[in-house]
Amino acid sequence: MSLVSANKTETNTYALEVAIDAAAFAAAVQQVYLKQRKSIQLPGFRKGKAPRAMIEKLYGKEVFYEDAIEDLFPAAVSAAYDEAGITPVDQPKDVDFKTMTLEDGVVFTFNVTVKPEITIEGYKGIEAPRSEPTVTEAEVKEELDRMLERGARLVDVDDRPVQDGDITVIDFEGFVDGVPFEGGKAEKYSLTIGSGSFIPGFEEQIIGHSIGEDFDVNVTFPAEYAEELASKDAVFKIKLHEIKYKEMPELDDEFAKDMGDYETVDELKKGIEEDILKRKTDSAQRAFEDAVLQTLCGKVEGEIPDCMYDNKAKDNIDSFTQRVSQQGLDLDTYLMYMGMDKEIFEQQMRERAVNDVKLDLALEKIIEAEAIKPDDDAIAAEYQKMADMYQIELERVKALVSEASVADELARQDAIKLIVDSAVAVPAQDEADADAAAPAEDAE
Repeated sequence: MSLVSANKTETNTYALEVAIDAAAFAAAVQQVYLKQRKSIQLPGFRKGKAPRAMIEKLYGKEVFYEDAIEDLFPAAVSAAYDEAGITPVDQPKDVDFKTMTLEDGVVFTFNVTVKPEITIEGYKGIEAPRSEPTVTEAEVKEELDRMLERGARLVDVDDRPVQDGDITVIDFEGFVDGVPFEGGKAEKYSLTIGSGSFIPGFEEQIIGHSIGEDFDVNVTFPAEYAEELASKDAVFKIKLHEIKYKEMPELDDEFAKDMGDYETVDELKKGIEEDILKRKTDSAQRAFEDAVLQTLCGKVEGEIPDCMYDNKAKDNIDSFTQRVSQQGLDLDTYLMYMGMDKEIFEQQMRERAVNDVKLDLALEKIIEAEAIKPDDDAIAAEYQKMADMYQIELERVKALVSEASVADELARQDAIKLIVDSAVAVPAQDEADADAAAPAEDAE
């Protein structure tokens, strides 16, 4: 197998001609015959015992050619890429077999789209906005309230009617024009009054009723409800079984001790403030890094083939679909639950793919320009990290993941670190606006 010619026909397209010698083609045809003859039966021969010559006489001498080419084609194309020194980014197109005989071998031509040549300048010192997070007393209180809520216990009520905020346990069945409707019935349903989880007017009418009561709730479905019920009057038959309320714990030093390594409420509040600040700081850093890489993508110059974007978008959609399937959903069902149109989803994936492709090309160029190459210790540490993460033997990880792919990923991480570490943070827009307004306020 050899490359006959490789000619650049467009900016990112090559036309290649490849030859497979007669001996290699003949050997592949013989292998196909040996593999398939066990399923071939000819008159006068036991199944699997028909001679090749008899099969070819009956079905044509080319009967095994197509399968032989299918076996040889991938290796022949890959060898041609290596010999031509090109990197494909799509499958071969316009494949045309010029010759295919046992005497002369095979000669075929095809076109292929290759990785583009790009340039990138100014990847160091990129400016991007980064906020300086602060924590308010309201945020600390909100987190404290959530802690208290998690520590609350439910207390049964039997000496008073339902109040706003109570948790009730009810049976209900809904009727429209005296006829029950689908989905309008439940037993021993737990409903928090004031939660707004039912249609307007439902929960308010339970207030004032006591355990054991049977009563009606009259409501009108909203106009934007399901079509068969929209704007219709309905009656729900209610049976009230239980009333409960949440008893909140006291916010005192004992509560603080239960929440971790704190001795007092003040220490707990300080710890909450630090935790919130760390989350905000980490989030601000991630947003800064994203903005830096987004700017980096905008610095990529070159004619990038559309097929790279299309293939990346397809890979992203396939990966997303697989993750959704692990939750027991297909993609269409997931999008329906999320209220997202599939066309919009695919458009968003295409836009993301444009950035992904540009970022990949940019990082490859930077790795080359900066001669970034992880050392053996870094590669060994990464293998150990993967083994620990997935809790499998180190040698098993090495068998599953090639050293080249580990080195490539580490080089990519190092390139990103180089870009981000050299980037310059500027005030986020809201902070810049506040700074710009300060002199006027001082003057006033």
